[in-house]
Amino acid sequence: MAGFIFAEMRHHSYLNSAKKIIESYKGNEPFSFFLKKYFGAHKKYGSKDRKQIATLCYNFYRLGKAMPDILIQEKIFIGTFLCEHTFNDFLNFHKPEWNELISKPLTEKFSFINFKIENVFPASYELSDGIDHTLYGLSFFTQPDLFLRVRPGKKNVVVKKLHDAGIKYETPDENCIALTNAAKLDAVIELDKEVVVQDHNSQKVLDYLKNALSGNKPLFVWDCCAASGGKSILAYDIMQGNINLIVSDIREIVLVNLAKRFETAGIKNYKSFIADLTATNFQPPAFDHQLIICDVPCTGSGTWGRTPEQLYFFQQKTIDIYTDKQRKIVSNTVPHLQKDGLFIYITCSVFKKENEEMVNYIKEQFHLHLLQMELLKGFDKKADSMFTAVFMKK
Repeated sequence: MAGFIFAEMRHHSYLNSAKKIIESYKGNEPFSFFLKKYFGAHKKYGSKDRKQIATLCYNFYRLGKAMPDILIQEKIFIGTFLCEHTFNDFLNFHKPEWNELISKPLTEKFSFINFKIENVFPASYELSDGIDHTLYGLSFFTQPDLFLRVRPGKKNVVVKKLHDAGIKYETPDENCIALTNAAKLDAVIELDKEVVVQDHNSQKVLDYLKNALSGNKPLFVWDCCAASGGKSILAYDIMQGNINLIVSDIREIVLVNLAKRFETAGIKNYKSFIADLTATNFQPPAFDHQLIICDVPCTGSGTWGRTPEQLYFFQQKTIDIYTDKQRKIVSNTVPHLQKDGLFIYITCSVFKKENEEMVNYIKEQFHLHLLQMELLKGFDKKADSMFTAVFMKK
């Protein structure tokens, strides 16, 4: 009897805590940051409690725009029912008849609770060519994997370390490793030195360079929206270090952190500067470049499987806000591309305004020659979706 009472208290506590967190969170920062601060201020939760409550919240947000008029606690039950696939103690306590169907295919679950997958993201007309609306909606009910890119010459070492640590993994590509998000790597592998944490499709956005560039002279490269520096390290590895690199970002702290990351990665000869590439008075670097990597700020809609709260709070006007920024960034960077130089435009978006329509804008406004355009879909790989377009200045 005492055990039942304790279980009842625990499951009600989980529900009430998740509900309180969801009501408090307004989408102004990544949900993971908000959760960390919330649990930091409420010390009563143990690690198991924090994990359970966080999962309930993320399950809620994975419903996206669907069922807007349903009570929060009911949406928590629905999210748990759709996102979990094995016996769930929490759901079994609150909705035992649902838990009996927990292992059924999603289509059967949808029918059982009359759930419309098209309502998860209703604005299908915003999607890029090649994005299936239904598959895009379904992707939110599966947490993407954790992907590593093995750096040159490190594969045997990395594979041995994973094997010795008993960490299960898959290799979807030659130098790509996929693991569950629960994998603990810090004490096993030297991040940035041996591997880079980088999504499966993010590893592919510079593939054009593998066969397009050759020669003994270092290539002058500007990674204009460097952020965490993943694309810079990727370019460095593809070109076997034969690169004169300049990185820029609007945030000083980003470049400070980037310097630490580059040191670990063995990248020493580079320059960096703070730049607001949307400013009309932008001061360009002193010389033009043979390659500009332009991984622009975007809606991030191709990564919402990892951050479903962004789907929940998304407003369509945000697309136009980002496309305006993207046009300004492109306008401030393309003029500093050398003749016959390459301009690589990248987003992690699935929206045509940020992708195909931006490609048309670049072609029409700057008369660049489009060499390649590719939408890298992640639905079938438990990965993010990316878009990349390669231009040449003639």
